[in-house]
Amino acid sequence: MKSLCIKTNNSKILDYLLNELKYSEIEHICFSENKFKNYKNIIIHYLSNTDYPYFFSKISNLLSFLIIDEFEDMLMQRIINKNYFYFDALERNKILKNCYNILSDEYYEWFDKKLDALYNSLYSFISNHRVLILDGFINFRLQAYTSILDEIVAESVNNYIIEKEYMEFISLLKLYINSQKNNSNIVHLIYNTSESILLDENKNVILNSEEIFNAKYLSDISFSSNDYTLNSLLNLLPKKIYIHLIDNQIDEFINTLQLIFENRVSICLNCEICNLYRYHKKTLTKK
Repeated sequence: MKSLCIKTNNSKILDYLLNELKYSEIEHICFSENKFKNYKNIIIHYLSNTDYPYFFSKISNLLSFLIIDEFEDMLMQRIINKNYFYFDALERNKILKNCYNILSDEYYEWFDKKLDALYNSLYSFISNHRVLILDGFINFRLQAYTSILDEIVAESVNNYIIEKEYMEFISLLKLYINSQKNNSNIVHLIYNTSESILLDENKNVILNSEEIFNAKYLSDISFSSNDYTLNSLLNLLPKKIYIHLIDNQIDEFINTLQLIFENRVSICLNCEICNLYRYHKKTLTKK
């Protein structure tokens, strides 16, 4: 027979463990809850005298899910507060939310990495020890798992810094636009993912400015060829910009134009200009 004593004074964690053990399908176990001097304890007995790896594996898996479900948020907050203390409380909260987005966007990849790291650490420990003090184990014996969380937090911080610089860039351009006189009334932007065409109010083509190195306002965040379009619009400073989406797609560049020019921008999906260029695109594609 093998036994494992899990020690913690966290009532929520105790309830979690008792519930998981109660409804688990782990064979040949019994368990009890006891209060000793310093800790409350859950004692799990494996009643079989064979196949100990089965018992260690099942308990390691159960505890891995427990740590992810109940401790991961706290651990990421601890990493942020320790390593990125120079951000204020609001910024640190945004970084934590970015962590959730990263974990959600690549859920299976990150989850498998975390689960493997936790499982291996737990299996190695409980196969050689009869007592597991949960808080101590989480604080001092999860280097592989916390390294993964460090990686997630670092990516989140990088994303936050990029987003912050992006919004500062947008604010700078908005200040510039609002401080200048309009140089034109209406500009039409014919836009799809492969090219941008500018038309004036008489529907004549406006050549994009390619003097990219002389441009006063260009993003540090590259939009490739769209930088020429942005530079042209900043020089033209129209009262109204009609964006004709040939592919019916609002991408990052279009979102950026909406942020910069705000109520000057109108999106169009179905007009004479849209249909003309959409037909022209189809004709070129067939050729």
